[in-house]
Amino acid sequence: MKKLISLFFIIFLSALVFTTCKKDKGDPPVAPLPESMLIDFSNFISLKKSAGLSSGTKGTANSNYDYASTVSGMWNLITQTTLPVPIACYKATYEKAPVWISDNTWEFDNSVIFGAITYKARLVGQISGKKVIWTLYVAREGTSSFPEFIWAEGESGTDGTSGQWIFYQSYSTQESLLQVDWTKTGTDIETVKYTYVKNDGLKTSFIDYGHISGNFNSNYTIYYFNGVKFSNVLIEWNSTTKNGRVQSLEYLGDSNWYCWDSNKINVTCP
Repeated sequence: MKKLISLFFIIFLSALVFTTCKKDKGDPPVAPLPESMLIDFSNFISLKKSAGLSSGTKGTANSNYDYASTVSGMWNLITQTTLPVPIACYKATYEKAPVWISDNTWEFDNSVIFGAITYKARLVGQISGKKVIWTLYVAREGTSSFPEFIWAEGESGTDGTSGQWIFYQSYSTQESLLQVDWTKTGTDIETVKYTYVKNDGLKTSFIDYGHISGNFNSNYTIYYFNGVKFSNVLIEWNSTTKNGRVQSLEYLGDSNWYCWDSNKINVTCP
């Protein structure tokens, strides 16, 4: 009988300790969607192969679309040369279940092959009050390998409706490059804004992408350096039919809207 009581007591204590530890861990944070890092540039693949504003030359049949494509394309170029690897690493960690590592801190880790190169990544999320602090660590293996460093960090609300990322340029240039602010409505990312924060001539320029109501249901608000000064550009388009319009006082000479149809041909705005 004493042995049975002792055995029962041991089982009871073990269950109590296990339950207490499990309770102390709490629930893991929910990582922001990978789309929180992404602006959709798919509607603006310029018809011209030439670089610069020449691809948006006034008076040509496609000038309105080409100008919008050129300005947004500058941002696409910046992101395509700096963000693909850390975003691929983030997506890989996002797909993994988190592991508890300490009080209020969880880790997602995975590896990914990008361009035939293997990267090891781990995403650490630390719950702090009503926000989660995120840190993305990345290491590269093989040729031109580099040790683990922080490629991106940020924070999000525990309710998952908004947040911010800071991307660093690279392992060799560990300088902040882009700030990414995002909002989420329901299950979808609603807005994504890139702000250039590197300390050079492009600093403070930005592109703000979102969804709006009406015929033109997607838009960019852009503040960019045109080679002489900073300019403001508004671009709106229909994500289904692909027709749209652009507004730029500095480049187009007035505050009117300039439109294109679903074939990217200039048309008079309604």
